[in-house]
Amino acid sequence: MRASVSPRGARPVQAVSLGHGTYDLDPDNASILVCGGGGVALQVTRKLKNMGSWVWQLQRTDKRRAEIEKMMAICAKGDAMDVASLQKVFDSIEEVDAVVCTLGGGGDDDVSVNSVGTINVIEAAVKKGVKKFVLVTSIGCGETKDAVGPQVYASLEKVLIEKNKAEVALKASKMSYVIVRPGGLTNDASTGKATLTEDMAVCGSISREDTATLVIKALLNNSANNKTLSALDPTRPIMGGKPAPVVFTP
Repeated sequence: MRASVSPRGARPVQAVSLGHGTYDLDPDNASILVCGGGGVALQVTRKLKNMGSWVWQLQRTDKRRAEIEKMMAICAKGDAMDVASLQKVFDSIEEVDAVVCTLGGGGDDDVSVNSVGTINVIEAAVKKGVKKFVLVTSIGCGETKDAVGPQVYASLEKVLIEKNKAEVALKASKMSYVIVRPGGLTNDASTGKATLTEDMAVCGSISREDTATLVIKALLNNSANNKTLSALDPTRPIMGGKPAPVVFTP
């Protein structure tokens, strides 16, 4: 048993392939904490459960509890902006093999969750002894600032600055990490053609489902460790008419 509180329901018994034959972290029976409200985080939770993992998904409210528990995952009530409640979540899990963090907010939201909230999760993970941390941010952070173009960057600058602070903190944490920077996220169906790349000059769109698939590949394979990767779908237009980038395959 991997938790100090008993998970609800039964785990899936058959792992589902993501198109890669072997994994450095066996998803079957791994304990993964997913920190993120919906979107990519829900897709990651669903896919990991289908691969046989124990999955906890951090949630501030009960809004998505039924959806999460229907997947046979555990809805972990806590707030990344509240260190005490976040610590309770980590304390409730006996072992955490890895964390996937997709926290974010923009527009009228408090953009500090992109930095402060994420850094709180990073620090709690270090304290717990987590070995690997996958952080989902955005193209436009760090070296990819020019990839999005000046107008897009200006509209997202407040959020991107905060996300960049989280990236810096993760790199300094001494955990094995992967930073995945997707381009423009859509709710479109998966094309199955999305890719990761170390090319910092490209930007395009990508579905949330395809982003989740790439995040899991990076999570499970050590070849992605300590890399910062952009994620986009080369079947969709790439900004500036640039050619499809060289693919990085975990």
